[in-house]
Amino acid sequence: MLETAPGPTNSIIDVTGLRVGHHTQLDDDVTVGTSQVAGTGRACGTTVVLVPDGAVAGVDVRGGGPGTRETDLLAPENSVQHVHAIVLSGGSVYGLAAADGVVRWLEEHGNGIAMGGPGMVVPIVPAAVIFDLPVGQWQARPDSTFGYLAAASASSSSCPTGTVGAGTGARAGSIKGGVGTASATITAGAAAGVTVAALMVANPVGMVINPRTGLLWGNPSDPLQPPNDQEVAAAADLAAKGTVLNTTIGVVATDAALPKAACRRIAVAGHDGLARTVRPAHSPLDGDTIFALATGTRTPAEEIPAQPGFTADLAVRTAVCEVAADVVEQAIANALIDATSVAAIPTYRDLYPSAFR
Repeated sequence: MLETAPGPTNSIIDVTGLRVGHHTQLDDDVTVGTSQVAGTGRACGTTVVLVPDGAVAGVDVRGGGPGTRETDLLAPENSVQHVHAIVLSGGSVYGLAAADGVVRWLEEHGNGIAMGGPGMVVPIVPAAVIFDLPVGQWQARPDSTFGYLAAASASSSSCPTGTVGAGTGARAGSIKGGVGTASATITAGAAAGVTVAALMVANPVGMVINPRTGLLWGNPSDPLQPPNDQEVAAAADLAAKGTVLNTTIGVVATDAALPKAACRRIAVAGHDGLARTVRPAHSPLDGDTIFALATGTRTPAEEIPAQPGFTADLAVRTAVCEVAADVVEQAIANALIDATSVAAIPTYRDLYPSAFR
């Protein structure tokens, strides 16, 4: 097992070159709708992982009902090598419009693939969405303005989590979902000094809590204590989520210099972390999607000493993949711990306060 330590902020902004921005609309009178009655109030948002200077990227889509944009161009055999942002949004298919606003912001700032004269750029902005429309008004969902404002607010110094951005209307089984993040720097071996981080939006239909113990299936950054028996028994009576249209989406990032094929493999490994935290994961109507970014802002892979029997490049890829699963697991668990209640959907902290003693 690799030796790692959390990054300075234990978040995805520990990868140099990345910024994170959210735009959130959340009213006080939000209710959850049903198939017969629409909810009230607004509870929606968009999250942007911004990399204006570009990063090599890959993606792995495991859910059977994805809502995505520009994922085909991330295939290793295709021509585009860099992306300039990843958009994660609520609003189901409607929320994909948020990516248009990010493209507009990037163009205004001269970020994108240079295509000729000044200002002639093409920003590459893949996106994925969650299904959260029953929380609040059906018609209240992100549009291009959400993406533009999220990009404009993006920061490399803070990374808010919980009920923000794309996690505003998220649910995780019967409890409140949200946005979570985590990071780890490898401290020994061929990849020593490489940072790997994740930002995830947790919105699965699957269970995230072991019903026998009350503990999360996944391990958060700060360990939990086993909740008491009374809390475990009370939580067992919670109603099921009531919809099979869901999705957990996110971004894994590293500061190693890696090619597109390696990014694809990192995204694949990230899904191992998702499967540790959600049961079942990758269902036919989930849209589980993980993007991977390699900024190359650390020492290039070829300058890292190889382990015996490995090229330097392969040793780094192997290490980053191992840590990718861990930070995705932690980010999803952290999302559940950081979430605050919306529309009377209980949070993990509400149900199991003794886990934090």
